[in-house]
Formats: sequence, structure tokens, C-alpha cells
Amino acid sequence: MNKKQLFDAFVEGKKIDRTLFRPILMHFAARFTGNTYGEFASDHKVLVNSNIKTMDHFDYDMVSLISDPYRETSAFGAPVTFIPEGVPRCEKLIVKSWDDIQNLQRPDVCKCARTLDRIKGAELFQKKLQGTVPVIGWIEGPLAEACDLAGVSQMMTQLLMEPDFCNLLLDKCTETAKDFAKAQIDAGCDVIGIGDAICSQIDPYTYDTFVKERHKEIIEFIHALGAQTKLHICGDITHILPSLKEVGTDILDLDYDVDISYARSVLGENIILMGNLNPILIQDSTAEKVERISHELVAKHSSERFILSAGCEITVGTSHENLMAMRKGSL
Repeated sequence: MNKKQLFDAFVEGKKIDRTLFRPILMHFAARFTGNTYGEFASDHKVLVNSNIKTMDHFDYDMVSLISDPYRETSAFGAPVTFIPEGVPRCEKLIVKSWDDIQNLQRPDVCKCARTLDRIKGAELFQKKLQGTVPVIGWIEGPLAEACDLAGVSQMMTQLLMEPDFCNLLLDKCTETAKDFAKAQIDAGCDVIGIGDAICSQIDPYTYDTFVKERHKEIIEFIHALGAQTKLHICGDITHILPSLKEVGTDILDLDYDVDISYARSVLGENIILMGNLNPILIQDSTAEKVERISHELVAKHSSERFILSAGCEITVGTSHENLMAMRKGSL
């Protein structure tokens, strides 16, 4: 079976002969092919080439369009600056008041430059890979996007003080997330990653009040289009696991400070858990140790619905030997 067929069988609950391996690679992938992070984030051709080259070398099982948080932010009209060896930056917050939210226009993701670039990336993946490898698209979750537009501190304060402000902005972010997901699925994505890292920083009541139903809405929308979902929330999400059980995602990324066994006990057997080695441990350990801890994690969870990854992005400073050791540990 090719990698797409293997993934499909795994998602369907069939037993496969090995543990799938998918590290999150961005700056590392760019550097691997001699490109800057700025080139990776701004040019879909570089992103696709870097993903395919690293996949071929390290033999992981899925490619992805993840690059940075500011695709939709740019489409909404915020200025984004590219940094040669760093994550792009949003230089100006464009939501500071109720009027700013009311005036926020729903972007056409198929025409705005940065969202269109990701859509073109999905098309190029399919042209080059011919459906043999799962392609993961990417959208910002509603709270993450609201923070990108309004600022983290202001949005966190508004969650406590101004629910109408929050609900209107979150609704607009949700609609654009759905638009962007659909465009990527239409272009060939098999899975849509939903990045909402800020949710690890809110309490269960706030998550349930403002985010849970919107996550569920987006996930149901993506499922109706025939794709799977992968929810990515960096940090410790132990406190919101009971709520996450109800949103319906196919795959849930777990960071290194979440105990997989505990998460499994809360979430049940059906959800695919992905993770969760500490990226700094992968960077700083010997190759022998990386292979050993990867193998131990796989041995512990290989009988479950589990994909080996790090808790978040593999750092640019990780040696090729250590990432290869992680791959060997998955076998």
C-alpha cells in the first residue's frame, strides 16, 4: 500500500503493520532544502518542495501545508512581514474596538494572496504526489485567529468582560476558517489541521462557553466535505480533555506535558492521538536516546490509535541524525 492507502486504512480502524510517523516540520524543512523560513512561508513552491524532500529523506507518512499563523490574518487585511529566519510577523492589530469587528469584511480566500498561496500548495502537492501521500491542510482555530487580529492580551481580557465583542469576532473567524478549509479540500487536502494553541491557556468554562461549539461546527463542516480533521493545541490541555472528547476531531495532537494514557482514558478508544515527545529533548539528546524514547513510546501505545510525533514543531536546531533516529524508533 502507498502512504495514502495506509493512512486511510488506519483511519477506518483497520490494523496496519507499523506505527505512522509524522513530525511537524517548518523551519527545519526549509533549512533542509537550503531555504529560509521566510521563503518557506511566502512561496508555496518552496513549502511543497521542502516537505517532499524531507519526507523522502526521513520517510514520514504525511505532508502538510502548515507554515505560520498569519494566512487568514493577512486575508482579513492585516499587514504581515516576512522574516528571513523567523516566523512571519503581524505588525499591526486591526481589531481594537466593536466597530473594527463590525467593519471586518469576510475575505475571499481564493483571491487573497496568502490564503491563495496555501491553496496553490495543496494543488501542487496533488500534482507531484498523485494522491499517494495524505496532504494536511491548515487553518487557524477561531480563538487563535481572534487573538491574531485583536492581540492575545486584549482578547483574553474581552473573554472575561465583553462576551458580545468576543462572540461577534469569533463568529467571523469561524466562517473564514470554514471557507479556507473548503478551499483547501477542493484543492486536494485529505486532512485539515486546526491550530488553536491559545486554548491551552483558558479554563474549561471559557472553552465551553466560547470555543467548543465553534470547534465542533468547523469539524462537522470539514467532515461533510469528506476530509478528516487534526486538532492542534500546544501546551497542557489536560484540563479541557473532557470537552475535547465532544468536538469530534479524528486526530488530536498532544504536547509533551499531556500524559497520553490519561488522555486515552478520558477520550476513549476511537480518537487518534498524535504526539508527544518533547521537541527540545529530540534536539538536545543523542541519536541513541531519541531512538530509544521513540521506540518506548511506540511500544506503549502501538496497540492503540496512535501516530508518533513530537509535542509540537521539530526545532530547526535538531540534527538530521536525531530526526532519523526518531523515525527508526517508530519501526
